[in-house]
Amino acid sequence: MDKPTLHMLSVHEKGGQTKKAPQYIAAVAAAIGAVIAGTILAWTSPALPQLQPPNPNSTKLPNTTIINGVVYPVVVSELPYIYINRTTNETVMVNSLFQPVDLLLETAQSSLVSSILAIGAAIAALPVGVLAEKVGRRPTILILSVPFLLNWLLTIFANGAGMLIAARFFAGLATGGICVAAPMYIGEIAETSIRGALGAFFQLFLTVGILFTFVVGGWTHWRTLSIISAVLPPLLVAVFWWMPETPQYLLKKNRRRDAERALQWLRGPNADLTVELEDMQKDVDQASRQRAGMLTMVTNRTSRMALICSLGLMFFQQFSGINAVIFYTNQIFTAAGSDIDPVIATIIVGVVQTLATYVSSLLVEKAGRRILLLQSCVIMGLCLIILGVFFKLQQDKYDVTAFGWIPLLCLVLFIVSFSLGFGPIPWMMMAELFAVEFRGTASGIAVIFNWCLVFIVTLCFPIMMEIIGIYSCFWFFAAFMVICVFFVFFLIPETKGKTVSQIQAILGGRK
Repeated sequence: MDKPTLHMLSVHEKGGQTKKAPQYIAAVAAAIGAVIAGTILAWTSPALPQLQPPNPNSTKLPNTTIINGVVYPVVVSELPYIYINRTTNETVMVNSLFQPVDLLLETAQSSLVSSILAIGAAIAALPVGVLAEKVGRRPTILILSVPFLLNWLLTIFANGAGMLIAARFFAGLATGGICVAAPMYIGEIAETSIRGALGAFFQLFLTVGILFTFVVGGWTHWRTLSIISAVLPPLLVAVFWWMPETPQYLLKKNRRRDAERALQWLRGPNADLTVELEDMQKDVDQASRQRAGMLTMVTNRTSRMALICSLGLMFFQQFSGINAVIFYTNQIFTAAGSDIDPVIATIIVGVVQTLATYVSSLLVEKAGRRILLLQSCVIMGLCLIILGVFFKLQQDKYDVTAFGWIPLLCLVLFIVSFSLGFGPIPWMMMAELFAVEFRGTASGIAVIFNWCLVFIVTLCFPIMMEIIGIYSCFWFFAAFMVICVFFVFFLIPETKGKTVSQIQAILGGRK
């Protein structure tokens, strides 16, 4: 093994004594934004069933409803979601769970409430990347608390579909923005030895937000869920307000004294900052000598390769079939012979996803990025193939009841494998691959690409499932996982333990 150069050593090895705790505190503070994004992403799961009318073809239409804890006999009117209280002769509007409500959404409105989030996220990503370059990473994250809070206020006081759609649009703007700003901030405040672990925080805290919403939303009204979630944006401001700006940004703005103070706070009072600060200054000086326009990004080999790697990881993250597996979770539990309540099944998946993402944050600096990505491709691909075979046999009337545990095992393995690799690592590497001068714009492009794919997959998956069947959908995504193995193996560099300049050298072919 080559003797490590001074440039490759951690701050601790250079003679100073760094403290990791301040970096973890700053990363957690920024990742509160990811928790908020998780609550927004998962909100439709418990909320939409409460906002949708009953299926008119349902054979389970009840002859009673509960109002203020009292059971009343009812009869169905001509409209399937309007009941007539036979005791008082008053009309009662009920949702798909047969609960009395004051607001229902039509099918088109429900679809728009679900899908407009991705549109808002795609719109905001690039402007937020530019804003982060202009005013800084820290102010940008603080500014995003405004649309986050506006989303919850509009949701809490919604009296019609228009306010809910507007709320979800603002939610999309903030979520798309935090997907750019938070990973960028976390990637720049972390020293090389723990950059991967802290980089996994974004996805980890995203899954915490999702799990929180599944648990709280499973047993509360959607307005109550929104009121509880509205506490998080002010919490983000209250905690993140005390965190420093990233040293790289401050050096880029010729604020060296401020950069030194920020780095001292992050590394601890006894850390020797001399070499690390000089390395950062060299990276910034080199970046300032290059044009950072869009044309330069695609014509320069290094930045072009970084863009290809980042966009490719985002593509395979969405075409891994994660949405198909999550969407079909309840059917997989049923196939396993389980009569678990759908709410409990969803929470189980959320717990598995959160725990596996936490394990990823522990492994990523030991195993490296490439091996975790490759295991994701292989295991997810195999699980998708097996799931496809199982549901094909089931559709063809074969008796597969004795093998009902197989799809359940595949579900757990798939979620674990995704959470170890393709869940957190694309977000982490987005902040690692790009040089300082391209980071804001390139991160914005990657996030736009990701959310456009979310919109396409979410829109097309139900249509595909109806046309070609769920088993063919699983095989469709499995084919992309086969391609993904070659993409990761031949194109994705290992960034574990490497500085920005070393990563740029690898991408530029100068190993």
